[in-house]
Amino acid sequence: MSHEQQGSRLIQSRRTLLTTGAAAATLFSPGLAFAASGDMSAIRKAAEQGYGASVKRIQDWIALPSIAAEDRDMDKGADYMMALARDAGFQQIEKVPTDGYPGVFATLDVGAKRWMGIYFMYDVKQYDPAEWSSPPLEAQVVDKPGFGKVIVGRGAVNQKGPEATFLAALHAIRAAGRKLPVNLVLICEGEEEIGSPHFRQIVTRPNVLAALKKCEGVVIPAGWQSPSDGGVTVNLGAKGVIEFELIASGAKWGRGPKTDIHSSEKARVDSPAWRLVQALQSLVSPDGNTPVVDGYFEKVRPLTAREKELLALAGRQLSEADAKKALGVEHWIDDLSWDKALERLASQPTMNIEGLVAGYTGPGGKTVLPGRAVAKIDSRLVPNQTMEDSVAKIRAHLDKRGFQDVEVKVSGGYDPTETDENSRLIKAELNTYKRLGTKTTIYPRLAGSWPGAVFTSAPVNLPAGQFGLGHGSGAHAPNEYYVIESSNPKVEGLVGATMSYVDFLYEIAAIR
Repeated sequence: MSHEQQGSRLIQSRRTLLTTGAAAATLFSPGLAFAASGDMSAIRKAAEQGYGASVKRIQDWIALPSIAAEDRDMDKGADYMMALARDAGFQQIEKVPTDGYPGVFATLDVGAKRWMGIYFMYDVKQYDPAEWSSPPLEAQVVDKPGFGKVIVGRGAVNQKGPEATFLAALHAIRAAGRKLPVNLVLICEGEEEIGSPHFRQIVTRPNVLAALKKCEGVVIPAGWQSPSDGGVTVNLGAKGVIEFELIASGAKWGRGPKTDIHSSEKARVDSPAWRLVQALQSLVSPDGNTPVVDGYFEKVRPLTAREKELLALAGRQLSEADAKKALGVEHWIDDLSWDKALERLASQPTMNIEGLVAGYTGPGGKTVLPGRAVAKIDSRLVPNQTMEDSVAKIRAHLDKRGFQDVEVKVSGGYDPTETDENSRLIKAELNTYKRLGTKTTIYPRLAGSWPGAVFTSAPVNLPAGQFGLGHGSGAHAPNEYYVIESSNPKVEGLVGATMSYVDFLYEIAAIR
């Protein structure tokens, strides 16, 4: 028996135990009637039989890298996304043009009472094959100690693995001869990894908006189970983000060289690279840890009493040692305690340098005085900050300090998002995890970002979040992976993760 089959039986055993006696009366949500029916065992059998096809679906998708930052295979990526949706049973499928790269909109109407929105991204981050243990587009299945069999490839966990697992749930329901318990609206974009600059154009198209308005909420599939205890975090929102470049150049400044010149000239010629360093230094406190842009904190909403309560609970439920190990760090800023580090993570806007480029960066030295210097920056935003206001403040801050020549080139971003803890979406997530015996932590907001604000703000005004069992890691990094056959009894492999989506859809259909 494989570890994946053992995990499947484990979940079945938990469900059987919980559907007997008083436990069924006190612990279960409205989705119990569906989950306890013969549907679930039939669908699980179909998911197990479709395991090989599900693995291949992930591998084939990884083999086509749509990379917006490199203008690589973006139309092919949208077409492939449309084919995946069609194969999974979606009936109305449309490629949605934008001022940038296209999105995909699809619906699956089975005549159910309720509708559910699903968000996909079909783009991935860039990669350097030299940094990988196996070619990042081959999606090789390898044994990973402590995890089991994993797929290694760009997009494996962010987000093709979890998204393909959700599609596997739809395939399993159909293969089992069962009817989907809810209707689905699928909204996909190809620009998430560059800050979703045109995603609102997709969502606010009249036919897309009308379909979304019927939904209970929107989720993005996720595979974030903790390998130490199998726990998941239900986030009640996410930080917003601005992605931008600061560019200093002799051409714009009117001082320094317009192109690279010999470094001996530094004795008498200004340096755009140092100009950029001075501009960067003005944006943050001396330790680099706090934005000091004029007025940047004036709209920041302090943590509410409930958010502080949730963070205190999270501090007791989550492992500081695991968090530091996963990040490869030994200290938090200012040697903060675990509780204070969690508070800062949830509540503070940031100003982060992603990369610095100027002059020669190859092996050895090359004595040049660069004519141009670029800093790639992201700033995470918290309620009630907005992207538009924050960009304006950064520009005004630089201008006030004499850096009018330093360009601010915004590539993408969006506002923070918040979802009501008492919404049916969040309750359905919590009920499903509880039924599956999954340890759950409620957290005020994800420190990372996704374009959920497009759904939670006007004109859509829906709850939005993440859902799913399974595990993967290495997003944006070399050797990104997604577990398909788990050797860790606390973490689900591909079949268990597939069934978590089935369970969730049944819960959405029935929750009051």
